[in-house]
Amino acid sequence: MSISTKDRSIIVTGAGRGIGESIARGLAVAGARLTIADINEDSARSVADSIVSEGGTAIGVAVDVVDRASVRAMIEATVTAHGRLDVMFNNAGIAQVRQFLDITEDDWHRVMDVNGLGVLIGIQEAVKQFISQGGGGKIVNTASIAGKQGYEPLAHYSASKFAVVALTQAAARAFGAHKININAICPGVVATDMWKLIDKGFKDEGLTSRENEAFENFSAGILLGRPSAADDLIGISQFLASSGSDYVTGQSIVVDGGMVLV
Repeated sequence: MSISTKDRSIIVTGAGRGIGESIARGLAVAGARLTIADINEDSARSVADSIVSEGGTAIGVAVDVVDRASVRAMIEATVTAHGRLDVMFNNAGIAQVRQFLDITEDDWHRVMDVNGLGVLIGIQEAVKQFISQGGGGKIVNTASIAGKQGYEPLAHYSASKFAVVALTQAAARAFGAHKININAICPGVVATDMWKLIDKGFKDEGLTSRENEAFENFSAGILLGRPSAADDLIGISQFLASSGSDYVTGQSIVVDGGMVLV
């Protein structure tokens, strides 16, 4: 078995920045042909252009993961550019800090739609493309340690990431006969723009008193002694996108430096 992703056609959603960008760049360095997809088309194209300037292969496209037509168009653009689709990373997601009793229906639907429905649609449309190609393929969903333990005041975010874990397991059972591997990655506390927003949310809710306090508090018990950088997710991503993971499916793999032991 090989962990090479050379010449594999791979979509990464939410790849305009953060974890998605790091995953995509790592896969590009390993020889994959990337589709950089993001709600912000300018960010997607900027990352893709940077990858190309460094000798990689990439296109940038806009995608709204809760719009099925937009997801289909992203996959069509990928097949047109790269000839097929081999791997789909459903990475796009959002977070919101709200104390439990303050979560509104609008808050719930916004977080659950992007993080839950977006993954459902991404799985469905990728599977359809894999089957139309003759079967076989890989899907990697970005869940979270919040998909393993519920955190307050991130209850609705946690629920959405539990949903990602459940969708990963259910889809693995549904499509294993088609030789489609479906797994999830569960990052921990990662130094990205999303965590800056979470940290600001804690402060705005009056739960912390200074910048970075929530980030530091959550990071304090990590066994390896530091919070994660986005690049810490590259190795597991390369593995799950490669033939080295051909006998791995339905798993949600925690990559958090030893913060949550499950």
